Amino acid sequence: MRLAAPLLALALTATAAQAATKEEVIADVVDHHILPGYHALTLETAALDAAARADCDPQSAPLRTAYGSAFDAWIRVSHLRFGPAEAENRAFALAFWPDTRGATPKALAGLVATEDPAVDAPATFATISIAARGFYALERLLYGEIGADAPAYRCRLLRAITADIAATSAAIEADWRESHADLMRHPAPDGPYRDDDEVLRVFYTALTTGLQTTADTRLGRPLGTFDKPRPTRAEAYRSGRSLRHVVLTLEALADLAHRLAALAPDEQGKIDAAFARDIARAQGLDDPTLAGVADPGARIRIEALKQGIDDTRELVGGEIAPALGIAAGFNALDGD
Repeated sequence: MRLAAPLLALALTATAAQAATKEEVIADVVDHHILPGYHALTLETAALDAAARADCDPQSAPLRTAYGSAFDAWIRVSHLRFGPAEAENRAFALAFWPDTRGATPKALAGLVATEDPAVDAPATFATISIAARGFYALERLLYGEIGADAPAYRCRLLRAITADIAATSAAIEADWRESHADLMRHPAPDGPYRDDDEVLRVFYTALTTGLQTTADTRLGRPLGTFDKPRPTRAEAYRSGRSLRHVVLTLEALADLAHRLAALAPDEQGKIDAAFARDIARAQGLDDPTLAGVADPGARIRIEALKQGIDDTRELVGGEIAPALGIAAGFNALDGD
């Protein structure tokens, strides 16, 4: 008897989940989570650079749209801070945040004040402070006043940043496709990953660190304390992207968690439901800049989101970690 197409698809999915091996999970994460994400980043950052070449006016609607699309692509892979993204501080060059000492505005102001010619030489610009590079520096030019009194130089600086973002993104993807993907698919005793367990541990660390960063940094920083909330510490609030980054990150982490949970298929539904709850809760806030941290009524909902993400991280630790052979309570940020 032939199964109807939907039932056949479900049957095959269930069988694949039950039969998943470590090798299959690694290949799935690399081929369907990592590589597509970095390919999208390459495409979107190239489009951003092209938009800046066409019109460097910070008020340009096409430029701001391209900025948003490229930033979205980065946020979707921002939890993958290992391998090619880690080399040469590329991830920090794309995204220097949180900037706890205000290094970005200082670095940008210094470039503008001296009209530093480094902006005209890509190889030289790639060696300047990472605080003056990447998406957060670009946000300051598009949505702030830096360089407003020197529009010609601001244009050169803006184009230098977009070109640098595009080049850095392309370099990350190239390294993944040319070598790093195979290093993870085929670990070896003399390689950077000695066996499948080490590869899976890297993926798990990316997942749990992404959850902790979202809760403690993306939400915790603007939350501050009840008596002293810090709304201007929200990520990318100038461009109205603070909540969007939370949602995009949760969506990306949900995808990674689902793929890793193929090693514990009985728990996949529970993990998927936890992420769906967090994503729905975030989408329901209707607070793009997380300004609600300063309002007692709205603050409660943001705190509930943060607690929900913490609960999801605990669930991941209890359900996925054992399947990966990782001790309960492992925390990459704490070093234990």
